[in-house]
Amino acid sequence: MAGCRSLLQGTKRFGELKKSIGHVSQKVLTSQLRQMEESGLLTRKVYAEVPPRVEYTLTEVGYSLKPIMDAMWAWGEEYKRRNEQNA
Repeated sequence: MAGCRSLLQGTKRFGELKKSIGHVSQKVLTSQLRQMEESGLLTRKVYAEVPPRVEYTLTEVGYSLKPIMDAMWAWGEEYKRRNEQNA
């Protein structure tokens, strides 16, 4: 779910999402965002401008993933801390 964590802070444009994720191709990010839109996790708004501006916003269902994302983040931080101690 590329970008979901970034969208928890609010509406983002495609470029902002790509920067916040790090190393991800445009094709992969676009595919992930389309899947999230089809699943009802986010909305996509296209502005009739040149160049086109597209913004992504989490839906209520998307925001409902926050406790799960927070738990996964906490688990990852603890896992990383334990591995650093054992190294």
